Amino acid sequence: MTATSPAAVPDDVVAWVQWPDLEPPPGVTLLSPSDGPLTPDLLDRVTFFVPIYMGSRESLALAARMPRLRVLQLTTAGYEGALEFVRPGVTLCNARGVHDASTAELAVGLAVAGRRGFAGFAQNQQSGSWRHETRPSLTDARIAVVGYGSIGKTLHRMLTGFEVTVVPFSRSGRDGAEKVERLPDLIGEFDVVILVLPLTAESTGMFDSDLLGRMKDGALLVNVARGGIVDTDALVAELTAGRVHAALDVTDPEPLPADHPLWHAPNVLITPHVGGDTSAFEPRARRLVQEQLRRYSRGEPLENVIEWTPPG
Repeated sequence: MTATSPAAVPDDVVAWVQWPDLEPPPGVTLLSPSDGPLTPDLLDRVTFFVPIYMGSRESLALAARMPRLRVLQLTTAGYEGALEFVRPGVTLCNARGVHDASTAELAVGLAVAGRRGFAGFAQNQQSGSWRHETRPSLTDARIAVVGYGSIGKTLHRMLTGFEVTVVPFSRSGRDGAEKVERLPDLIGEFDVVILVLPLTAESTGMFDSDLLGRMKDGALLVNVARGGIVDTDALVAELTAGRVHAALDVTDPEPLPADHPLWHAPNVLITPHVGGDTSAFEPRARRLVQEQLRRYSRGEPLENVIEWTPPG
């Protein structure tokens, strides 16, 4: 991948953000949903676009209809869905740092819930059944954290509060991590495998039948990254066989259809992609957008610029 050069600052900066009460820096005109739909006239004016968080694909696609657009600032950490709408000359930035704590927090919660059987206990509560059982603990577990960016490192710090052994994996192997290429040889050593890596051409379908089949019997797979990293059919097969457990905040497909077999597979806990969508999101996202607007209006380098190569 090659770095995208920061876009030149136009004479008039027109920013569209979802918060109408954001304080724009001098020289920046702020537009928001309170100004009404993004009509062709408004689309023609926007130079700095912040799509609505957790909005539709159609909302994100508006970026391709903004001829004066210079910056596409996401409020998500993942950016794979935006690349098709970014043309040369547009700087793409993600929300690295905004979701780190909330996503890592959920990963820890899913790891504890998955090991201790919270889903089954919740079902027993609905039927009024008092069923004592011995469950595996997170204590003394060996945990693989696959993906060692800002979320992975935050997760590692949180896990140090438990009596566990954590081994991070990354593509580069920097910062004390193992290289991801070693995962197939080492994955059988772990009681819990937590996915926090981005969805890329290399990671799509990484956890296929072969890699899932190498996991330790009874091991727990936690996915708070992207559903496409895991081959869903292969995972359903492993769950149905009773060999592995899973706790998933993301799925493929997503949203998961009501009749999908993953819903009813044994030993799986599913949450509806809520990792970053917490009370911590808005104040952190607002601070990021405010700072990015300040930097851009002054011609300063933007944070969280995504390095990418435009198609063609």
